[in-house]
Amino acid sequence: MDEGIRADLRHGTISKMLDRMVQKYGHQTAIEDGNTRISYFELSFGARRMTAALLAAGIRPGDRVAIWAPNCWEWIYAALGIHGAGAVLVPLNTHYKGIEAATILNQSAARLLFTVRDSTGTDYPALLAAAKSECPALERTILLRGDHGQSLDDFIALGDGHDADRVWASVRPEDPCDVLFTSGTTGAPRGAVCHHAQTLRAYSDWANIVGLTSDDRYLVVAPFFHCFGYKAGWLAALLTGATILPQREDDAVQVLKRLGTDQVTVLSGSPAFYEDLLAHSDVATDALPSLRLAVTGTAVMPARLILRLRKTLGLRAIVTGYGLTEACGIATLYRHDHNDETIARHCGLPIPGVEVCIVDGEGARCRPGEPGEILVRGYNVMSGFLDDEEATAAAIDAQGWLHTGDIGVLSELGDLRVTDRLKDLFVVDGSNVSPAEIESILLCREDIAQVAVIGVPDDRLGEVGMAFVVPSGTRFVDELELGDWCRSNMANFKVPRRIEVVDALPTNATGEITKFVLREWVSRRGI
Repeated sequence: MDEGIRADLRHGTISKMLDRMVQKYGHQTAIEDGNTRISYFELSFGARRMTAALLAAGIRPGDRVAIWAPNCWEWIYAALGIHGAGAVLVPLNTHYKGIEAATILNQSAARLLFTVRDSTGTDYPALLAAAKSECPALERTILLRGDHGQSLDDFIALGDGHDADRVWASVRPEDPCDVLFTSGTTGAPRGAVCHHAQTLRAYSDWANIVGLTSDDRYLVVAPFFHCFGYKAGWLAALLTGATILPQREDDAVQVLKRLGTDQVTVLSGSPAFYEDLLAHSDVATDALPSLRLAVTGTAVMPARLILRLRKTLGLRAIVTGYGLTEACGIATLYRHDHNDETIARHCGLPIPGVEVCIVDGEGARCRPGEPGEILVRGYNVMSGFLDDEEATAAAIDAQGWLHTGDIGVLSELGDLRVTDRLKDLFVVDGSNVSPAEIESILLCREDIAQVAVIGVPDDRLGEVGMAFVVPSGTRFVDELELGDWCRSNMANFKVPRRIEVVDALPTNATGEITKFVLREWVSRRGI
């Protein structure tokens, strides 16, 4: 079939996509994880065996199967086996404690869980057991790594004699492939259901736009339980024949060592991760001749950070975009050849087949440059929230527009700039204040690596801004001096009335700052 045809029409399902990649790249390395090297042929063979084992365990199309484990080759094996069985993948956040994991397992009614018990890491089965939370739907737990439980090898052996090919071929493009639960930065997580066809179409376009190729060696630092590590990570690599290099933790020192020794060409991470990378880096530009592309998202990438990445790591391209779990993780993206200033100020143009618009509080479309809520419509929008019709109806209107809860503006050319969350806006003496605008101004200072601004109560003005600031490297930030600087560079109502220098900001596993935690800090301290 013509390679120019859309990925969803060309492949249909993730499993059939893998079959086509085997035809093209069979003996090329698909995954390198420590001493483990897996070719595309071996990956397909292993995934089919995993599908057969799932069938033997009684898993049927539409059943939910969870994975609770850090980035590793076994994670990818299990996910592809789940897809091949027509079952629905449910990734669990590796930062979860037992009660949180049990909540997701119960919400998804997962029948089987793949996890790890690692003496050097986290014993996830022990966390679940300690929570003493009942998971009545969960029938079996399989250890991808570790002892004292059913091992992966023993589980795969159950599938001997089962016909995986028949089920593998029967999965349809419109069948759900995963349920990804929202990050929980703003409230209780909900499960967004996405299907095979939309996932393939979105991330084939993603890979093409960022310039990923079969020659790339992609160090995936973003966690596999998130769209960034799963769909824009290892799945995008498979769609192009690239080599996947799973990174277990976002350890800056370890990543810096791997960049050279593993000849990494593509690296993914949040802006906070790249700041951390530079803070630990004494690597000369010519020490990393292979590294060419950095992919980021989730937060503003300051122009000075982009410049430092180019100078220190020798990067030739940096790509950013905007997306959310409810939109298959992607809505806008820039090509890899956009200039630094554009990348720093905006987060891309709508991907093909997707519309983005900005509306005011009455639902009317805003003019270019006017802020309002970001709405997204297109094939990438989720089927809905799992078993929650009321929440789905609240998120997706009758015209098919997904209401994101994010505030942004569109340029005359359609470039999107995200400025805030609706819930993060606060009012100072009758004036709406955008925390992201204040943060952007503060990030112009070279002595500030990260900043988060929230509104706090004030007897006179109703609310005022409070800024939490993380110094850049070993720099010292004087709170009084910074306050004076703010008064010289911002309108008075925007100036943070309180400034606190901190060692780090609270984040979730993908590097997004959890401002509700900052509000809890303030509340406990009675500010």
